[in-house]
Amino acid sequence: MTDKSAEKHVMTDEPREFNVAIKWIEGPFGEVIVPGMPTIRTGMPPTYHTPEHLLVAAVITCFMNSFVYFTRRMRIEFESFEAHGRGVLERVGRSFEVARIDVNAMVKVADEALTKKIERALELGGKYCFVGNSLKSSVKYDYEVVVA
Repeated sequence: MTDKSAEKHVMTDEPREFNVAIKWIEGPFGEVIVPGMPTIRTGMPPTYHTPEHLLVAAVITCFMNSFVYFTRRMRIEFESFEAHGRGVLERVGRSFEVARIDVNAMVKVADEALTKKIERALELGGKYCFVGNSLKSSVKYDYEVVVA
């Protein structure tokens, strides 16, 4: 957890824009394009990422980034972080929507004395995950802290 490159990406009160494009390839396949970043191939399972996969990935990535932010502010170290997300698509009326997203995270720490602080950082990570907060579907965060 010593990578300082993320510190350049600081949140401010100013509105920010995130410009993304998609280019159709053929059939249901396309490429998500963000300038200066690798493309993401989209399409149909099991070969490519679907919008549902990308939505769940956005939530768990935001949760991880928020968690890391709070561990830095609290000056606490952790050995590893891993999260798994599950989005549930349900019929609502004549359409479908992702009705809920369940996030399960596991954090390893070197010292049991860090457990409560890590749990607090995880709580704050979920509370301030702005991607999850932007959804009308419910997002549930569960976590486990393990002493390595």
